[in-house]
Amino acid sequence: MKEQNAYILGTDAEELHRLGVQHQVWAEEAQKGWNLAQFKAGDTLLDLGSGPGFCTKELAYIAGQEGKVIGVDLSANYIAHLNHIKELYHLNIEPILADFNEMKLQPNSLDGMYCRWAMAWLPNPDEILKNVYDALKPGATMVLHEYFEWTTHQVVPRKEHLSKAIAAAMQSFNNAPGQINIGRELPLMLTEMGMKIKGIRLMPKLATPKDVVWQWPKTFYYSYFPRLAEMGLLTFEEVQQAFADLEALEKVEAAIICCPIMVEVIAEK
Repeated sequence: MKEQNAYILGTDAEELHRLGVQHQVWAEEAQKGWNLAQFKAGDTLLDLGSGPGFCTKELAYIAGQEGKVIGVDLSANYIAHLNHIKELYHLNIEPILADFNEMKLQPNSLDGMYCRWAMAWLPNPDEILKNVYDALKPGATMVLHEYFEWTTHQVVPRKEHLSKAIAAAMQSFNNAPGQINIGRELPLMLTEMGMKIKGIRLMPKLATPKDVVWQWPKTFYYSYFPRLAEMGLLTFEEVQQAFADLEALEKVEAAIICCPIMVEVIAEK
């Protein structure tokens, strides 16, 4: 059953699996960012756009029983999943079901915030980040992972139908209220609200057919291309042609998928 208006890519079982694969690919980068930000035991941390809680769980182990992780997400399905994780692993997690515009954060209450792939879907990321800024303690840190340039998403050798479907995905993001390449805007946005940029690093991913990274774009294609047909940006025949291209590409040992390039921005209040 689809949950309405929660997340552009959906919140069903298929998407839950895709997010698990995605987290496996990006977990090392997330942990590197948390280490650079010096998240530690006893901290109160905000996982903004927690989804089903893959990062929330790991952050909770960092914060420990003396600390806490607040997981905020718009999806009731994902917050239910996060509550299950909290109970199953006996972690100090506070799941909150809320639209970012309506979330209530106590001033001077947070030691850090992590956010991955949430700002890109918002029409007002500056307002949301200002709300978080007001809740940060002096010296507290934000770690944000967002797209820097989605059009770096390409396949080699080029496949006509797969490339067309990838372009249609980009068009759908451009039609959405947010800014898919919000990562490039974050340093200036955060600086203008009074934060100090502590680090910026690009995070590229190249995938080959036998590499686990390959599963990240692959699961995205199978989850999202049919939605593009529902939006009228592809025909159902074009979706199947794109999948056939992907199957052919996987048989090419030297094939490459250049994934959308990400950026990490770390800023301190």
